[in-house]
Amino acid sequence: MTITTTSTITALPIDQSLSLDDYDRIIGQIQDGALETEQLSLALDALRSLFQANYVSLILRVPNADSMGITLISGQPEWAGKLAYFPDYRWDAPLGSMPPDQVYSMDQLMSREEWESSTCYRHYSQPNDVYHIMGANIATADAGVLGFRITRSQRQPAFCEQDKALCLRLLPHLRRSLHVHNLLGRSESLGNLYAEAVSRLSVATLVLDASGSVLQLNDVARELLGHADGLKLVGSRLEASYPSDNRELHKLIRDAAESKDVPQPREAREALSVARPSGEVSLGVVVEPIIGAEWAEGRGQPAVMVYIRDAVGRSQVDNRIARELFNFTPAETALSLQLANGLSLEEAAEELGIARNTARAHLRAIFSKTGVRRQAELVRVMLNSVGSLGRGNNVSPLDKPIHVIRRPLLRSA
Repeated sequence: MTITTTSTITALPIDQSLSLDDYDRIIGQIQDGALETEQLSLALDALRSLFQANYVSLILRVPNADSMGITLISGQPEWAGKLAYFPDYRWDAPLGSMPPDQVYSMDQLMSREEWESSTCYRHYSQPNDVYHIMGANIATADAGVLGFRITRSQRQPAFCEQDKALCLRLLPHLRRSLHVHNLLGRSESLGNLYAEAVSRLSVATLVLDASGSVLQLNDVARELLGHADGLKLVGSRLEASYPSDNRELHKLIRDAAESKDVPQPREAREALSVARPSGEVSLGVVVEPIIGAEWAEGRGQPAVMVYIRDAVGRSQVDNRIARELFNFTPAETALSLQLANGLSLEEAAEELGIARNTARAHLRAIFSKTGVRRQAELVRVMLNSVGSLGRGNNVSPLDKPIHVIRRPLLRSA
């Protein structure tokens, strides 16, 4: 069975056919390209083979005064699965200025003599064994106009009308794939930003599935659970040190997992105080459901979020941010951070190796700059400031190395 690449958008003569299996494979690879940059690169490899091209490129971002351009290239092994950065696209003239959503070849835009004598050909195309060029500018809803280019060497045949028609038929699939790719990249960037902010606030977070297995945790949680003081990981399950706390913890997790599918759930958040064998102040735990897609069920789906706060944990206020916020000197910053971590003035002076009178002089200056009069007020001001947002770590998968190819936000100039 075959499908013929006809189109209602163009009057190009079309008689090129693909088998249904080939068409299904190519469209599937283009759709998979929405998921991540490596998959998008594999889709370009498939298109390069389909068009018997030496290069297939996606111009994801056109360079401007503030940023370099980004291109994904198939045909150069050193760039396989990676993003290439370029300061300009003079090599893309004149295709880059063509109206969107139409397919052009270079021989439509200039004669062979004009092309071979052009700066674009002599400086950019010829050194890379590029002679025949076919391309389109793909207009997207929120990423501007993206460039799609297919090239062949001079030893290969020029692109024919059937090639252009097939390229035109694939454009809507590429557009949808790139649109989803951009939306996922945006969501991923925002998710990482929020996760980093939570880590900087010294809040341990764990994502659990409906069975209570830990799917993901941040570095604050990893360090806290490593001490096994009140809470610990047993395999991939979160466990409390004492049986009574453990029963209550898992009841909260089960209730949260069950309530995520209830149309009008009860008060979603539940809290628990978990005792610690060390005798330190109990850990504070909050459990809440993760509301997800109704059809996403089964093991491995995020179902419950657990937040843990160690009341005696050290402050994560960043020295540089604190100096910029309050105009502290380095010595004043060091003292204020020690006080924010619960030390008395005398203990802080000893920790910093300074005389008590020097510490008192620094404290007077700190009071003057922050407008507070008591040490307790200073601690409140420090802990409630944005100073803790100056540092932190990404959420990382449980027992898996971090391997991320960052998804670029696709945008034109």
